Amino acid sequence: MRIFRHYAELPAEVKGGVVALGNFDGVHCGHQAVIGRALAVAADLGVPSGVMTFEPHPRAFFNPALANFRLSPFRIKARLIEALGVESLFMQHFDSAFAALTAERFVEEVLVAGLGVRHVVVGYDYVFGKGRQGDPQLLRDMAVRHGFGVDTVEPVRGEGGVVYSSTRIREHLAAGRPGEASRLLGRYWEIEGRVEHGDARGRTIGFPTANLHLGEYLHPARGVYAVRAGVDRGGETLWMNGVANFGRRPTFDKTEALLEVHLLDYSGDLYGQHLRVALVDFLRPERKFDGIDALKAQINQDAADARRVLEAMNFSGEPGPVVPGPHC
Repeated sequence: MRIFRHYAELPAEVKGGVVALGNFDGVHCGHQAVIGRALAVAADLGVPSGVMTFEPHPRAFFNPALANFRLSPFRIKARLIEALGVESLFMQHFDSAFAALTAERFVEEVLVAGLGVRHVVVGYDYVFGKGRQGDPQLLRDMAVRHGFGVDTVEPVRGEGGVVYSSTRIREHLAAGRPGEASRLLGRYWEIEGRVEHGDARGRTIGFPTANLHLGEYLHPARGVYAVRAGVDRGGETLWMNGVANFGRRPTFDKTEALLEVHLLDYSGDLYGQHLRVALVDFLRPERKFDGIDALKAQINQDAADARRVLEAMNFSGEPGPVVPGPHC
């Protein structure tokens, strides 16, 4: 997949295609339906397929003090979109100048003059342009004038008629329900980043951990999780079972939120390496212990619980580009 960080002066071979528009935070099952429709139309027309998304997320641009809410920062989003088979990703920088574009100018300057779209696919609730003035109906009206097609994907529903949405996924994760979130995502939710040095306390008590700061990621419920952890090995990812704690480590009077991951059957050095951590199941809330012995006993129990949960899931082989969960 080719990534472009502008819409002007694009190579001729990527213009004139079918483009899915959206923020696609999480690339959940509803997003996948929108992108899948774009891929299908592109195949029927014999033209290139593309996705246009926006960074930083407009929600963060308009409210920079907003608490962490991202399900998939750009690197992860790009990987997930590529795994769907998209040929080009247009990452539009969202700044004050772009936010000032009216809906009409967005269509004329970005979609028509820039991308030269043959067809556009959006979700039913897609809005665009200054003041969120544009909607699918305006897009269809302007498409007639400028000679391109538009598909609008209606709400996609899962079990029990629940509409797939990033907001609902965030609610599940914040409440310690990673399983419910995975059913909307179509996979397990991942956090990834470089392993950082901590205070090495885990190593001294027999449970070395790989530590990740969450950055702009959503903060899930504080507590202990059964996880699948993937370590980069060149172009491949080695997946292993693990147990992780996300929280502020109240036993040691810490205040900064940190994800600490213990790999159940691994003894190598992970400092500085890139780690992917998929939350599979929530085991218990974070709590403060009376001392090291009580903490060690609980960690032993947590590791045993995580092993039991993950072995029952019967993961086998390499999961591929995303950790497999309940598929869309």
